[in-house]
Amino acid sequence: MAVPAGVASQRVADELRERILAGRLAPGTRIIQDELADELNTSRLPVREALRILESRGLVTLRANQGARVTSMDVRECELSYKIRERLEPLLLAESAPRLSDEDIDAMTAVQERIEATEDVEEFLVLDRRLHWAVYQHDDAGDLAATVNRLWDTTQHYRRAFTRLAGERRRWIINGEHRLLIQALRDRDHTSAEHILELHIRRTRVELVKHPELFVP
Repeated sequence: MAVPAGVASQRVADELRERILAGRLAPGTRIIQDELADELNTSRLPVREALRILESRGLVTLRANQGARVTSMDVRECELSYKIRERLEPLLLAESAPRLSDEDIDAMTAVQERIEATEDVEEFLVLDRRLHWAVYQHDDAGDLAATVNRLWDTTQHYRRAFTRLAGERRRWIINGEHRLLIQALRDRDHTSAEHILELHIRRTRVELVKHPELFVP
């Protein structure tokens, strides 16, 4: 039975997104449609549609006569993405926090304990994202969440590079801020939680832009 075109396109888009976020396709990497179609055993149409899906999410750049490439950022673009996150994510937290249960917060603590126990960058990136989105899990603001999710995706490569560069030097700060955030949520002090989250994102932005070498193609 033939797979519907829309389903096939989404399957290809999901596979490409996973490769980009996992770092297997770096910013600037050219995506050759024929090769990808052969690899994934599909036609060019689902691949073309998948690339349009990923372009709308900021992960792929399409240019006439140049084909598709994984989107890359310069320092200014990344800094602006983090500034937007500083303002939007506290709003997302405010939408979700009143609905967080004690069990939800216990689960966040368990994730944070796993973060503190790992020295693997890839595992840290997965767990860090899981923790943040656990905070936002009860939001009722679909467009806002979609925008924030896009910002997380498009800056993933640079977050990975910075995490590798910073190593243990910043790990204790990250863990401390995570613990403060979780405690504020447990205390139902949502205003403090918003301020802690904003500071947490800002601190990463300030440190990240000190390393322009991370943005060299």
